[in-house]
Formats: sequence, C-alpha cells, structure tokens
Amino acid sequence: MNKQYKEAVNDAKSKLVDYGKRHVTDENNIDEWDALEKKYFTSEEISESDLRVALISELIAARNEKGITQKQLEELSGVKQPVIARMERGSANSTLATVLKVLAPLGKTLRVVPIER
Repeated sequence: MNKQYKEAVNDAKSKLVDYGKRHVTDENNIDEWDALEKKYFTSEEISESDLRVALISELIAARNEKGITQKQLEELSGVKQPVIARMERGSANSTLATVLKVLAPLGKTLRVVPIER
C-alpha cells in the first residue's frame, strides 16, 4: 500500500470512530458500537478517539455555557470561525497552539493527567 492510501484509510477510520462515539446514543446501539469498535480498531485508535471526542465535547459545552457563537469565539480567540467549526465537527487536525487559543477565552486550558486504564 502506498503512503497516501494508508493515510486516507487511517483518517476515515478515525472519523468513523469519532462519529460513532458522538452520535450513537441508544443503549442497544452503544453495545453494538462497542463490539464493532473492538473488532475493527486497535486499543490505541480507540484511546485516541476517546480523547478527541472528550476534547470536542468539552469545547462545545464550554462555548455553550458562555452563551457565545462560533463567530464571537473567533473575535475573542483570533481563530477563524470556519476553523472553530471544523474543530467542533472533529474534522480539523488543530495544533496545540490553536486549541489553547480557542480554550483561553472560554476560561479553559489543557492539563496532562495519567491515562485511565
């Protein structure tokens, strides 16, 4: 396999995992999703996705708690609204600096903590 193909497959897999975690809410479907996830994804891919989904969820919740739009967050953070929208959809591969710029006006930051296993 060539490098571009592998990257495309990995990108598609990560988006699928993120989508499932964010949109599967019915209890029966959650169990089915968990089984499917364990069958097709490595534990590293699942952990990475869990972190990505947690960050996206916290970002959206913090913005909603402040009662501000993505456009207002753009003005406060200096990060363009389309980038914020892609971050919230999970389709952006943002730098740490960009994430921190967006979190700061929301009164949030990142913290390094031990991984729960």
